[in-house]
Amino acid sequence: MFNIDKRTMYIVLAVILLINLLTGGRSIEGIIFALPGVIIAMTFHEFAHAWVATKLGDDTPRIQGRLNLNPMSHIDPIGLLCLIVVGFGWGRPVEINPRNFDGKYSISKAEALVAAAGPIMNFILAFLFLIIFNLVYINIDQNTTQTYIIQKILGGIVSVNLGLGVFNLIPVHPLDGAKILNHFIGFRAKEWLMNNQYILTIILFIVVYYTNVMGYLINGVLNGMAWLVDLIFSLFT
Repeated sequence: MFNIDKRTMYIVLAVILLINLLTGGRSIEGIIFALPGVIIAMTFHEFAHAWVATKLGDDTPRIQGRLNLNPMSHIDPIGLLCLIVVGFGWGRPVEINPRNFDGKYSISKAEALVAAAGPIMNFILAFLFLIIFNLVYINIDQNTTQTYIIQKILGGIVSVNLGLGVFNLIPVHPLDGAKILNHFIGFRAKEWLMNNQYILTIILFIVVYYTNVMGYLINGVLNGMAWLVDLIFSLFT
């Protein structure tokens, strides 16, 4: 394993951001409109981990001040910049102590439930804000600057939550998907994943950054949610 200090990481991200701005990959307007979604998605994602861990008997998140919705408790600066700059990132991981679980579930199942809580929260938020987006579209005049700003922010919240939820379900360390997968596979498979986690993580980042696989996955989930929202609206109109 190799370590990269934070200063180097910030420089790399700054260069990538500058390249994206100059080439049109990112815009200042897009970053501004995405920022509320990034903060909401990260905060609720990490809070969900902390809340489920506490409900399963582990007070570690509460003791460490993670059982709240204060963004400063949950946002990792580098993860925040990554989410803004390259479209995927992470919050400050919630620490848990499996020995503190109440024994209602096996340790692997409890860890999987804690891991799944974050992405599930993101999908719930995406769905709720998609409903709000549709309500705004239906009931508010579309030809105003205020409506444009509201819709851009709401759209950003939906897309960032979908992106964070889908990305974290990829079964590669240190993402939540790896912890969920561990509950369903045998010892040898876990050992192989552990021994190769770093190369798999590098491959993941390369694939996500240089292909549109995330786009296809996110659009698939978004289309399913949009269909369900349309169905709900059709029942009340």
